[in-house]
Amino acid sequence: MEAQHDEHTAAAAEDVMAGPMADDPHLRLTAWRPPSAADSARGAEILTVMRRELDRYRDLRVARADGFRQYIPGGAAPVQHYTKIRWAMRARRGLDPARPTSLLYRVGADGSLELVGAMFTAPPGTGDDELDARLPLSLTRWHQHVNWCLPPFRQRERWRETRDGRPVFGPRSPIATREACDAVGGRFHPRLLGWMVHVMAFADGDPWGRHEAGPHRH
Repeated sequence: MEAQHDEHTAAAAEDVMAGPMADDPHLRLTAWRPPSAADSARGAEILTVMRRELDRYRDLRVARADGFRQYIPGGAAPVQHYTKIRWAMRARRGLDPARPTSLLYRVGADGSLELVGAMFTAPPGTGDDELDARLPLSLTRWHQHVNWCLPPFRQRERWRETRDGRPVFGPRSPIATREACDAVGGRFHPRLLGWMVHVMAFADGDPWGRHEAGPHRH
């Protein structure tokens, strides 16, 4: 059964998704698969559909009118998630490049929001072969949040705790085992949420985030 989480948990997950993901004890990444011409062609088709169908959401007012909401405050995260619940439910059945779970907006220096990509999701028990069928594992790595230590229920103020300059709880904490979490009186969750992947179809550089997700080895 999936754990129940408060807005602090979800906001922390949103914040960490904007940063590097390699060698993180709180993230599980799919393994790279060998590249193929078929995968490259499928990836190019996904990007084409995204750029054609999602371009209208460069205007956040249009996204909001279509049902996208920032359900979790983004805080200081450089990339904000706007989610459409109906499309998130559809994502359980497969990946539709025209209907992502969330739109991703980069926050500008003046506070403006620029569309840079979208997030696609899959159920937590989805196997690698099905993830590859949704979006090739030779192009990008799906990720899942794992090994989180959360504060006890009704003790939200403990999110601010630090030790040796690092947070005690959440994705920035060095705690990544049940034993260490128990020692600080926390709640350990071996897995949070489902699988997710960011495709930065509207940003400069590699749309698949291969640099952020670690070296592409074959």
